[in-house]
Amino acid sequence: MKLLLKGARIIDPAQGLDGPGDILLKEGKIAALGEDLPSEGCEIVDCRGLAAAPGLVDLHVHLRDPGQTHKEDLFSACRAAAAGGVTSLLAMPNTQPPMDSPALVANLLERAKSADAAVYTAACVTLGLEGTQCADYEALRRAGAVALSDDGKPVASTRCLLEALDRARSLGLLLTAHCEDRDLARGGLMNQGETAQKLGVKGIPPAAEDCGVARELAAAASIGAPIHICHVSTKGSVALIRDAKARGVKVTAETCPHYLLLTDRALEGMDADCRMNPPLGSEEDRQALIEGLLDGTLDAIATDHAPHTPEEKADFIAAPNGSIGMETSLAAVLTVLSGRMSLSGIIEKMSRNPAKILGIPGGSLVVGGPADVALFDPEERWTVDPRKLHGKSRNTPFKGMELTGRVKMTFFRGRRVF
Repeated sequence: MKLLLKGARIIDPAQGLDGPGDILLKEGKIAALGEDLPSEGCEIVDCRGLAAAPGLVDLHVHLRDPGQTHKEDLFSACRAAAAGGVTSLLAMPNTQPPMDSPALVANLLERAKSADAAVYTAACVTLGLEGTQCADYEALRRAGAVALSDDGKPVASTRCLLEALDRARSLGLLLTAHCEDRDLARGGLMNQGETAQKLGVKGIPPAAEDCGVARELAAAASIGAPIHICHVSTKGSVALIRDAKARGVKVTAETCPHYLLLTDRALEGMDADCRMNPPLGSEEDRQALIEGLLDGTLDAIATDHAPHTPEEKADFIAAPNGSIGMETSLAAVLTVLSGRMSLSGIIEKMSRNPAKILGIPGGSLVVGGPADVALFDPEERWTVDPRKLHGKSRNTPFKGMELTGRVKMTFFRGRRVF
């Protein structure tokens, strides 16, 4: 079956495209791009009024699979991904058991072959995510892992971090770092600031993230190894990464939609769906993150999609950290960045750059490439209703908010998945 996506505004920063045209999908590939492509033998999809972009690539997703599939599993996560225009994702390894063995990696990737998005996985930096003993990276890579991370917490041993950076470089694995000084963060539930003080809740100082970022940058710089910094949330971290890039450190970095759209004031109602780690910061932090995206300090936007059940999130103090985000990511980013960043620039941060950072197919509508396409209306306004989301969990920090920009259809390898 051939599909002709007709009359879209085609946006592909990799090819410098931003204009009207048609896209022909055939046998899971982009078969042709152009205006007024012939339609004989095609199923035609009317895309007038819609933008067509390469499917989004999410560098930071918690599938909860294996071990916590009551919250999410790889199939429900990929349904949520498809509803948000995400066609490729990197799964974090803090599953139960942790993704530290080749058998676990291979099992996940085998099951994912029938999902509605391309699933890649990071394997653990350390055995059991315990921070001290390095895993068998060669075996994990052979099993299919494309990255290493102890996300959920930093690698406790700096010695092990340095060894992992060196070996990851030689194996072509991306090391993605959760940056946190856990001693500084201990006991904190939200950003240390006026809102925490008003609520009488122990805060986490921005220095907890900043000190973690400084350690990771210093470690990578000391041996000339690349590193990727996860979920940047503070102005201090942005400044550290900007300085490191100016010095030639091989660093890439991501932030998340919730840090761009919300501040710690979102927690005034003590809604645990707005509690995550790192925590929502100040307005100064939010503006610094936007500036970091605009000037290239921050390379990508990822979701840190972290599903939890309503029961777990019911108690503000006892609730686990994390919020879901794949289904709302593009809309949230369009809402906050439209007028400050072009559509092409947004797609670069959410598709092209993440694909380049991971070294995976995708991130472009180039002829011969995978037929992964997100069709969206950049102007449609809609209100986030958690009951209508497509994953298993409902813990979105954007519930009840009006967002601008909505995914209308998603094609993965030429198959309509949303």
